[in-house]
Amino acid sequence: MPDTHQPPRLPSAHRSRPATAADARAIHQLVAARERAVIGHPETGLDAIAADLALPAVDLALDTVLVHDPAGELAGWAWVHGGRRSTVDVHPAHQGRGLGGALLDWVEARARQLGSARLAQTVPDGDRAAVGLLRSRGYDPFVTQWLLEIGIAAEPVVPAPPDGITVRPFRPGDERSAYQLTEDAFDEWQMRRKSYEEWALHTVERTTFAPAVSPVAFAGDQMVGAVLALDVPGSDEGYVERVAVRRDHRDRGIARLLLRTSFRGFHLRGQQTCTLWTHSKTGALSLYERVGMTVRRSSSVYGRELDPDR
Repeated sequence: MPDTHQPPRLPSAHRSRPATAADARAIHQLVAARERAVIGHPETGLDAIAADLALPAVDLALDTVLVHDPAGELAGWAWVHGGRRSTVDVHPAHQGRGLGGALLDWVEARARQLGSARLAQTVPDGDRAAVGLLRSRGYDPFVTQWLLEIGIAAEPVVPAPPDGITVRPFRPGDERSAYQLTEDAFDEWQMRRKSYEEWALHTVERTTFAPAVSPVAFAGDQMVGAVLALDVPGSDEGYVERVAVRRDHRDRGIARLLLRTSFRGFHLRGQQTCTLWTHSKTGALSLYERVGMTVRRSSSVYGRELDPDR
């Protein structure tokens, strides 16, 4: 298959085109509508959509597609990242018209074009339509993700640092050390190591990155732990994006210390709750439960092998 944009097969009068960076707001509105229908409220930030569209490995002209209805409204969108990950979103008002299946066909075709043998997609467990479509197409769940929460209406108690450990808020200049630390920690379970540019787009370069509530831990001049947090616009909740402790400093209470420091920072800002995502490959669920977090809801990562001859 030539390396060109292949439009999906759509219902009559619908049209498609690749996305551009200028489409981030429209895509965000679609995603927010879908999240509102499935989980009751929008969850994905505009800056997260913008970061996805800016990823170095994503060629917007080839790896994305927008679908507009006859009136010109955005009805659905899809993208493929690196031939391995994909997203398909259909606006709730446009479900039941075959758009989800058409976009799934498109992401599979693009993944094959990129030479991928397997494709994955994450969907909320409560999204019955999406789960049903993926199941009908041979996708099986292989990772569980949990959104965890903790109430912080009362000021969280922060434990004393272990001997030889100092803690302070994230500062300009910490970016490369935090990248090295978190990617080293995530190498234990993630499929590939991110470049600094990709990592930064989803962490320290996001407009919602909150350095004042992102504590980092040091042993001497070496960063050995970090919690990277975000401010969620229009929400009374804080959000933790990354948690990492260097392997040789684990089991010393550093993660608990950093988390509680971040929780306290959010509390002092007036937030009532703090949340974070983790998944079954990290083995970290019990850590978060020990600091008082509970599961709010779950999602699953579905995957399937792709037939290269299709």
